[in-house]
Amino acid sequence: MAGRSAAPGRSVTSRALGILDAFGADAPRLSLSQIAERSGTPLTTAHRLLGELTGWGALIRRPDGRYEIGRKLWDLGLLAPVQLELRQVAAPFLLDLHTTIRDTVHLAVREGLSALYVDRVSGRESVPVVSQVGSRLPLHATGVGKVLLAAAPDDVVDQVLAALRPVTRHTVTDPVLLARELTEIRRRRYARTCQEMSLGAASLAVPVQVERVNGPLAVAALGIVVPPHRRDLARLVPAMEMAARGIGRELARSQEFH
Repeated sequence: MAGRSAAPGRSVTSRALGILDAFGADAPRLSLSQIAERSGTPLTTAHRLLGELTGWGALIRRPDGRYEIGRKLWDLGLLAPVQLELRQVAAPFLLDLHTTIRDTVHLAVREGLSALYVDRVSGRESVPVVSQVGSRLPLHATGVGKVLLAAAPDDVVDQVLAALRPVTRHTVTDPVLLARELTEIRRRRYARTCQEMSLGAASLAVPVQVERVNGPLAVAALGIVVPPHRRDLARLVPAMEMAARGIGRELARSQEFH
């Protein structure tokens, strides 16, 4: 986003959207000058629009003068079908699974080349995780991401394999090795990672599928995060698969997925 040039003739709406688009996982808090630079907006215009967006609740101005995304956008985002319907259907299953395993449970969908986390249940005893509801993490470095990637179209897989980047020293960045792993995930129907996204955490994930006339469709991935030294991950798969099947059945009854 940084380094965009100002485009003459841009509407007020496009400028406002450009300002919101300046924020990201790599830049959750920005100063006025940073926002102007990243959005390609003149400083005076950015200052005026920031005032309007802050007044509406889209942004919050912190005591240090920097801005961050406000609650209003969060509330609106929760109304999107991928958030609202999936979260409502999956919530009891996530809670039941968390009660059983006592570790962090999360649900994700694929958005482009990233895994978008739509819900999470964790407790005080859970391993610290980097994922948050609404965050986007690399498909190739997360358990849910690998499950979603294994079910993705070939062109998506090719794009990911062509641009692998390490997140930790354990991240698989060899396209040949990852391609083999995806084949294995499709065969065994679950994915495992160990400290590939963050040190001190391992993950396990299964697909959430909806039955269609032409076969099952993976619409999401259900994952858990556990300590890397845990050795009984395979024993947790049946409980995860049961929860995923329950979510899939409920989704199949909704018009959105018919």
